Amino acid sequence: MTKPAQLARVRNIGVAAHVDAGKTTLTERILYYTGASHKIGEVHEGAAHMDYMAEEQSHGITITSAVTKAPWRDHTLQIVDTPGHVDFTIEVERSMRVLDGCILVLDGVRGVEPQTETVWRQRSRFQLPVLFFVNKMDRPGADFDHALAHIRERLKAEPVPVTVPVLGDWAQGAEPGVIHLIDRTLVRFGGDQGRDLDVSPCPADLWERAQGHREALLLAAAEYDEALADLVLAGEDPDPEALRAALRTGTLAGRLCPCFGGTALRNIGVQPVLDGVIDFLPAPLDRPPAQAIRPDGGHEEVALGDSGPLVALAFKVQMWEGRRHVFTRVYRNRLRPGDQIAFVAADGRTVREQVARIFDVDAGKKTKLDLAEPGQIVLLGGLRFATTGDTLCNPNHLLRLERIELRAPVLSLAIEPAMGTDPDKLLEALDKVEQEDPTLKVEEDPETGQRLLRGMGELHLQIVLERLEREYGVVVRSGRPAVAVRETVQSAGTGEVLFSPPAVADQRSPDLRARVALAVAPRTRATGNAVIMQPRYLPEGVQPSQVQIQSVEQGVRRGLAAGPLQGMPLEDVEVQVLEVELFERASTTDALAAAAGRALARALEAAGPTLLTPVMAVEVVVPQDNLGTVLGDLQSRRALIRASEARGADVTIDCEVPLERLLGYATDLRSQTQGRGQFSMQFARFDLV
Repeated sequence: MTKPAQLARVRNIGVAAHVDAGKTTLTERILYYTGASHKIGEVHEGAAHMDYMAEEQSHGITITSAVTKAPWRDHTLQIVDTPGHVDFTIEVERSMRVLDGCILVLDGVRGVEPQTETVWRQRSRFQLPVLFFVNKMDRPGADFDHALAHIRERLKAEPVPVTVPVLGDWAQGAEPGVIHLIDRTLVRFGGDQGRDLDVSPCPADLWERAQGHREALLLAAAEYDEALADLVLAGEDPDPEALRAALRTGTLAGRLCPCFGGTALRNIGVQPVLDGVIDFLPAPLDRPPAQAIRPDGGHEEVALGDSGPLVALAFKVQMWEGRRHVFTRVYRNRLRPGDQIAFVAADGRTVREQVARIFDVDAGKKTKLDLAEPGQIVLLGGLRFATTGDTLCNPNHLLRLERIELRAPVLSLAIEPAMGTDPDKLLEALDKVEQEDPTLKVEEDPETGQRLLRGMGELHLQIVLERLEREYGVVVRSGRPAVAVRETVQSAGTGEVLFSPPAVADQRSPDLRARVALAVAPRTRATGNAVIMQPRYLPEGVQPSQVQIQSVEQGVRRGLAAGPLQGMPLEDVEVQVLEVELFERASTTDALAAAAGRALARALEAAGPTLLTPVMAVEVVVPQDNLGTVLGDLQSRRALIRASEARGADVTIDCEVPLERLLGYATDLRSQTQGRGQFSMQFARFDLV
């Protein structure tokens, strides 16, 4: 049996951040200091334990989420290292879905960056408790207080400092370390790569500098413990364990975010973060039960543990050594090799499968298991159909947990097999990478017959092409990236159609006849489509069946899937069905759907259809000396400059730019700034340009 005492000693956490903030560097130190790894692998050397893919090592970034385990203070940490680049945000989304808490890493110079905000929204969707590690505090311009203010201002969260970094000029030449505000100690990191801790009472001069942070810590903790509040108001020093208990209460409630400072690359400040994970982040049993939906539409609570039929969530598919494997978190009961499972697929079908093998995972290595227990993240072999978001259940007790939200691709490449490459082998390889990555789509252009590879950005598609060649031996020729567009309307318009096709000779088939009148109008950008079904039904007094009403709405929604200009989906359009005329048995569901679709097409033509292009929220960081050149170039790309902020020798530019104008921008920015500039982008909305 999985005892509550055992689960209380588990922490299922993720490490997430903006690209290049130091997530993987921090994770490497965590593995080293916990003894899970015997050496520190550096990202810049392509030797990080968690970046095991060849593409990760060559590009120096995390591309896929990696899972590992580490021991600390008689606890087991189950750690997921996630990508920071926005092109791979689905990896963060599906990891957050199965985590209990997370560490968000900030750059000490830049504070909260665009992808940090995206990760924060993903964390908020699943209400995960979080602690912050403010990294790179040894860099010029790093400011711990500024990072805390950024958290408060941009994330609307309440940061609570726990360790304050003592680095460089801040301590006027003192040995690097951190001030622990709960224990009132100075912690220095020596020995083999920072492994040995030297903990001593904090010197009076340094403690004086940290008084403001200590006061903030006490006031935050006092909110969650009345006895502690009385002590603080009386000016007395509370017991450290009482402070930790109060901070844990606030963190689990999602109201407080403990913050730690340091620099992972220089091995400073990491061990207190590990202590913070144990002290403040939740054990699996501290999380509320998951909510599941039964086939009859009712709801059921799924509490973590042994009691009740099996419930597990498949959150990622990965081809491992040429075979299909499924990353899964077990919520209820157990899984063994040979067990029969069932799930309700996205299209509503019930699928039954058998688990052939179960593996424990350590980044790029796997070890066979005989049993998967509640709370564990494991790798399942033998499942041919289960995919991202499916709920694996006991076949006699089907349930559906909340599915993982997927994002639509915004960029496409026309691809074809290079000379000497078997087209069938290419199709087989594309099917495998598409199963792994739900933000990747392979489609055929109906007009040109070209095969299109659609993804989240240039880097995303580049990595896929590299993997096709390395893993599957498939060389692909590709064209210039094309931007996915949408359609909308600029004004109001109406359409009316009497659907009455020529009668058929077969007397057993009734004549089809239906009339639909409707109106369309534009909606506010990025608010989606709306179909308003409040029509007048003719003849007067006739009551349509529910099936007939649904068929009219289905005809409208099918029409919204393909606009009149390029057959692209419509966005931000309101459709109001005004009249529906029924002709007894002739008004079949097909006739009503066809009449609605044709009426919509006429209304769209009359409403000034136009194209929408993806607009990206972009952050560009450049040296002060290159600011004028970069701004001029951005304006030539139709950028809308929203703000700029100077931080030391760099300037951060916040702007919005059409995606098509950003193709190849990374190369141009490097040439304008002698390789010192960088940018990040994320999808904002479809808009007129």
